[in-house]
Amino acid sequence: MASIGRSLFLIAGFAFLAGCAEQSASVAPENAQAPAANPANSPGAPQEETAPAEFKIDFDTSRGPFVVEVTRSQAPHGADRLYSLVRAKYFDGARFFRVVPGFMVQWGIAADPAVTNAWDRPILDDKVITRNARGTVTFASPGQPNSRTTQLFINFSDNYRLDSMGFRPVGQVVSGMENVDRIYPDYGEYPDQGQISAKGNAYLIKNYPNLDYIKTARIEP
Repeated sequence: MASIGRSLFLIAGFAFLAGCAEQSASVAPENAQAPAANPANSPGAPQEETAPAEFKIDFDTSRGPFVVEVTRSQAPHGADRLYSLVRAKYFDGARFFRVVPGFMVQWGIAADPAVTNAWDRPILDDKVITRNARGTVTFASPGQPNSRTTQLFINFSDNYRLDSMGFRPVGQVVSGMENVDRIYPDYGEYPDQGQISAKGNAYLIKNYPNLDYIKTARIEP
């Protein structure tokens, strides 16, 4: 069983199959630093917006582009947060720091730790309407209610057991999934989320220089 002990929450518990490999209960653990003392004055201070009924996001990455389509009615709170993050250019420069082949690829800790800290504001849960099928984009969560903030993952395979665990897909990769499949996997789960949150890309570039990353993420006009 792969250990997820490096997650900030150090969550243990029930297990599930992801492809042929078992993964721990903290399927996609989310970081949880305390909010900035005065987030309104922090870089990248949150500007929460209401997402349109449907929108697409163009991700330009070091492995090539991919496009995510979001229908707000499927996960309104998640869609609004994702839309707001992209509009704020939150993901620019962010690394894909956790890659489990056959399972998922995770990102969502900003390049700048001050930006990560400013956006560490949880959103309300959404109902699980769509399934965690291959190519779906889902917010990470530490397992507590209403705890999603900025981290997401893309399912490499049909991870339907995540549905009953409350992992709520917010979008779907509609093109470029072949590039998602090629995201550098060799560091696995070794990058430490606490260190990423505290030091940002300075930590990752020094210790995990081959990680793929998001150049830009933009809402399609």
